[in-house]
Amino acid sequence: MNETRGLIEVADALFGGAITTAAAAFAGRLMWHSTEVRSGRRRFFGRELLWELPIAIGMAIIGEAVASYFGLDRTVSTGVVAALAYLGPRGAEAVLTRIFIKGKGV
Repeated sequence: MNETRGLIEVADALFGGAITTAAAAFAGRLMWHSTEVRSGRRRFFGRELLWELPIAIGMAIIGEAVASYFGLDRTVSTGVVAALAYLGPRGAEAVLTRIFIKGKGV
């Protein structure tokens, strides 16, 4: 059977889910870091780049938990991780607060 698979499915098959999730988180933080570099607030290879590593790992854990909570499949889960990693802890807090408060009818 000739099945078309997307990038995330291929990455999962080649490297496994954990590596794919970590790569998505690092890509999200790198996108945010690149925006900061373009706006002149950072140098690309500055020490700030090192601080993005623990943020990416933390956001990967949070993103996986959020995706699991909502019962999302692997492809969507990876996208959630990348999006939350891009937003970072403060941005993710704001988005998740809106989602959970809205979900409770407040």
